[in-house]
Amino acid sequence: MTARLELRSDNVAGAHPRVLELMVEANGGSGPAYGADAWTARAESWFRDHFGGDTASFLVWNGTGANVSALRAMTRPWQAVITSEHAHIHVDECGAPELLAGVKLIDLPSPDAKLTPEQVREAGLHGVGFEHHVQPRVVSLTQTTEYGTAYSVAELTAICAAAHEVGVLVHVDGARIANAAATLGQSLRAITRDAGVDVLSFGLTKNGAVGAEAVVFLAPDLAREFRYIRKQGTQLASKMRFLAAQVVALAEDDLWLVNARHANAMARRLAEGIRDLPGVTITQRVEANGVFAILDAATHARFAAHADFYVWNESTNEARLMTSWATTEAEIDAFLEAIVRREA
Repeated sequence: MTARLELRSDNVAGAHPRVLELMVEANGGSGPAYGADAWTARAESWFRDHFGGDTASFLVWNGTGANVSALRAMTRPWQAVITSEHAHIHVDECGAPELLAGVKLIDLPSPDAKLTPEQVREAGLHGVGFEHHVQPRVVSLTQTTEYGTAYSVAELTAICAAAHEVGVLVHVDGARIANAAATLGQSLRAITRDAGVDVLSFGLTKNGAVGAEAVVFLAPDLAREFRYIRKQGTQLASKMRFLAAQVVALAEDDLWLVNARHANAMARRLAEGIRDLPGVTITQRVEANGVFAILDAATHARFAAHADFYVWNESTNEARLMTSWATTEAEIDAFLEAIVRREA
């Protein structure tokens, strides 16, 4: 009997061994608290190297904390955030942006979870100057998206230009920004700052960390009050060096990129293996580490006998199959072989 393939989420994968090694190293002796340590200095230096010398970066505990605190820094309570109907901030953060940042989310239709410049321009102009309406202030994009699709540099540049044209800032939820850089073959700066992004939530946890994210201000003026926002929002770690050590570990030899490339490759391998099976309809382009497919009832049962995964859309039985840095070729191939045996 083959082991079950883990496809529920890249969050369920363990930490990369190198991350654990450096956390143990950071544990030796004592160190200044709240980010005044050498590990945090190294992590902040890495962000400046990749995004620009005036970049301001702040480590936080988790992705929701990164998104909410970033949006707090970019908005006032009477303002709104434009986003996709599929966005994590809209669907999977339990109303935290509304409660803690105090902003209204304006969710727009997006079949592939990607917004367009035209949508952003139209929403960014709606109700401006009219005191009875919330005022558009930020567009929040997810890269890669909740459907595993990736904004190209050209798409990002066009959206940022449209947003700035109507006075709207651009935030990117980069929980899987490493997967985007890997699939696009572009630098982190090219797919963020150079395209016009103002603030980035930089994800590490899904890519081999234990629990660490960062808010990266590519428009440094927006960071002026962030130290207070981070503290008030319960995202300031007292023993910051343990978060920073995770960044340093993933920075070494571009481990962050190695991990992301591998996760993406495993998704492509899985997609090619199931694409032509009866009862399988892949619904989205496989551009990162997620495969989305509608499974008929019999095929769903066959898959569920050998893998753990989530149903993304109950009305269509669309499944989400997520690979990670820890998924192996052998695991994918064993799953495919088991499915083919069941087909026969």
